[in-house]
Amino acid sequence: MESMLQRMPDRAIPPPPTAIRRERLGPWRELLVLPNGRTVLLRPIDPRDAEPLRAAFATLSPEEVRFRFMHPIKEMSPRMARELTVLDPKVAFALAVSEPEPPGEGLVGAVGRASIDGDGTGAEFALIVSRPLSGQGLGTLLMKRIIDWCRRKGLDGVHGDVLAENTGMLRITDKLGFRRTHVQGEGGVVHVRLDLRRGRARAS
Repeated sequence: MESMLQRMPDRAIPPPPTAIRRERLGPWRELLVLPNGRTVLLRPIDPRDAEPLRAAFATLSPEEVRFRFMHPIKEMSPRMARELTVLDPKVAFALAVSEPEPPGEGLVGAVGRASIDGDGTGAEFALIVSRPLSGQGLGTLLMKRIIDWCRRKGLDGVHGDVLAENTGMLRITDKLGFRRTHVQGEGGVVHVRLDLRRGRARAS
């Protein structure tokens, strides 16, 4: 038996998956099997996620917090958690990646959010993926869902500010077609924007 296994070609052992496997459960809801085999739930954020979000924040490294909020924050207050989880669906959208449990019960490991600008023409994105879920393609998937929502709203573009040292986020936005500009007076901040009007022009 041992000699047979030694003679088996490498192709007999299937390579590990490199893409997220997705099962659609409903509008903006998907059960995801990550490349590392972990199962998580992608769904709209819920007010009941406020406390799990605060608990997840406590596990973030100072670098992760700075990349998301652009400045150091030691603790997520109950008020901040409410503001992140209680949204006006007319002007804001947020998805959470959590354990496959009901809202409020499962840990939240990633969040993607979009907020429509005051002039109603574009939206600003924000995104965070905790370290245990990084490198699994969730950042790209969340950004694609944010772009989908912005397109459905008929917005002209989606944009955000990213620290220049946040190379992971910049790789995602580059891959999805965002254009970079440097923020005047903020040497360490890059403004990224995706023009959604070009896609509408091609489709018409």
